[in-house]
Amino acid sequence: MKLVEPPSCSSPSTIVFIGRNHSGQWVAQEQNGLYGGLFVSRAQAIKYALFENGQHPETIVELPREIELDMGKSPRSNNARRAA
Repeated sequence: MKLVEPPSCSSPSTIVFIGRNHSGQWVAQEQNGLYGGLFVSRAQAIKYALFENGQHPETIVELPREIELDMGKSPRSNNARRAA
């Protein structure tokens, strides 16, 4: 039996942004920075996003502008900044 890692998110309403960075690599990143990665193709970025968001293509947003992978985000920090 093959073990599969469970998706990182628990809510199907989580938005995943995909697009290209300044180097032309494909980026997939959850809106709050909970997960993300760099990919060589759009297809691989979408495949990853679908795996992580529980197979909800309607929550994947492809951006027309550059997007940079930012794994330094902290969801708690973002919420604290919004509340301040």
